[in-house]
Amino acid sequence: MFRLVTLNLNGIRSAADKGFLPWAEQAGADCIGVQEVKAQADTVEGRFEAVGDLRGHFHYAQKKGYSGVGLYARKVPSDVKIGFGSKEFDAEGRWIETRFDTAQKKFSVISCYFPSGTSGEERQAAKYRFLAKMYPHLVKLKAEREFVLMGDLNIAHQEIDLKNWRANQKNSGFLPEERAWLTKLFDKAGLVDVFRTLNQKPEQYTWWSQRSPGARENNVGWRLDYHIATPAVAATAKREEIYLAQRFSDHAPVVMDYDWKL
Repeated sequence: MFRLVTLNLNGIRSAADKGFLPWAEQAGADCIGVQEVKAQADTVEGRFEAVGDLRGHFHYAQKKGYSGVGLYARKVPSDVKIGFGSKEFDAEGRWIETRFDTAQKKFSVISCYFPSGTSGEERQAAKYRFLAKMYPHLVKLKAEREFVLMGDLNIAHQEIDLKNWRANQKNSGFLPEERAWLTKLFDKAGLVDVFRTLNQKPEQYTWWSQRSPGARENNVGWRLDYHIATPAVAATAKREEIYLAQRFSDHAPVVMDYDWKL
């Protein structure tokens, strides 16, 4: 079994205060992808650089207190790629790729944080620029290696993926262009939304707005956090879980077990 976990922390210090570290240590994960670290190296080193016997690798944003991703891995990677080659978005700390290559197989685990467009037109335009750059990058990566990309995509794909879909059709995160991008990624590029291969039920949400009182208690949420994999890896997925017993941030961890070996 190969267990992968993804979680948007909404700040690593805040999540740690809410019990993230002890939970992560006992989660049995081989890799844990985290997004919105909202910290720099001087904060992480000596405090958050490891979770149990999982060693952390990070891509920090240049702007303090903003974005940033990390990936904790039990096995030492053969290589670590920081950023995906975009000057604009690599400055925002959005991509960390750990490679576990052997003579027989090339395989990556990625933690990625897609931009949010909810703050206004400027950031929505940036989100579209990000999507335009990310699509060919993932297509090229798929041609070269097997991978799982974990992260907060800030897009709910289908009506089943958010509670109030009718009221959100003109809101960032459920815009037609964003949803079409994901459809293209799955249908044309051939990548797989792994969670949905195992669970087609409604109300499977991973994020709840803190601005809406009672959203989490009433499960008025969105599914924004994904495992996206190449078909061979996705076909080995055996178990999925959105972990809800504890709250570490406004997102919930998404846990996937794969019958896959490094």
